[in-house]
Amino acid sequence: MLPDRNTIKLLRIPFSFFLMPLFLFALSQSHQIILPQALLSFLIIHFLIYPASNGYNSYIDRDEGSIGGLEKPPMPTRSLFYLTLLLDITAIVLAAVFVSRLFSICLILYIAASRAYSSRLVRLKKYAVPGFLVVVIFQGAFTYYMSVAGITGEAMELNQGNLFLLMGCSFQIAGAYPLTQIYQHEQDLKDGVVTLSYKLGYKGTFLFTALMFGICNIFYYLYFTFIGDGTVFFVIQVFFLPIVLYFGYWYFLVSKSISNANFKNTMRMNLIAAVCMNSCFTVLIFINHFL
Repeated sequence: MLPDRNTIKLLRIPFSFFLMPLFLFALSQSHQIILPQALLSFLIIHFLIYPASNGYNSYIDRDEGSIGGLEKPPMPTRSLFYLTLLLDITAIVLAAVFVSRLFSICLILYIAASRAYSSRLVRLKKYAVPGFLVVVIFQGAFTYYMSVAGITGEAMELNQGNLFLLMGCSFQIAGAYPLTQIYQHEQDLKDGVVTLSYKLGYKGTFLFTALMFGICNIFYYLYFTFIGDGTVFFVIQVFFLPIVLYFGYWYFLVSKSISNANFKNTMRMNLIAAVCMNSCFTVLIFINHFL
């Protein structure tokens, strides 16, 4: 029996666009690209793994309020749970057979972390700091490492420059993640979830985000300087400028009224950030692989 429309909607497949930057970044920095495997890895991550993670989270949480990508989510059914299992198993099998054993192991670890974050048995998301750290590590440095494993078929060398890069990726997520929680404080509290954004408060979330992105930029500067390509760092800043401008404008609005820390403004921030970062890393792909 095919899944119904609401079940497909809860996979939030279009939301994968917001999670695309780190894969594109990995593609831009990889010296060896196995094109068929790189393409399959992209499809596995963005059309199987991420939707399965979204769907499982929706199945467990049974959100009645807005969630990332859906202002009015429908109620999940048991079919959503089985579909997420099917997507995960399909992803692991495809990765093991057509990409590499390392990539499939990375997927298993990512899925395990995602399940531990949402599952009622472990429920890491209800703890402000542990939940934050799991997201920062697995959606940041680990996702970049996993992407490289899929793109190149090999393990990423953990030299000093690449460690700078991985740290930058995690601090990038550390900055973005609390902002995605800012409109859900009441909904999360009703479910027994105390987020880092709630702990920080509305203004504190913006200040924390600014600090995290500042540290992220330092690590990116160290990485590009280490590989002797410091000019690229300043190219990135040009693409990041619209993000900074809207971030500042949104902070101004929230400082006037916390009602502006809402779903609409959060999704607008996500969209601007995703468009700018995806464009930036696509340009880097062109510069590094076609010029």
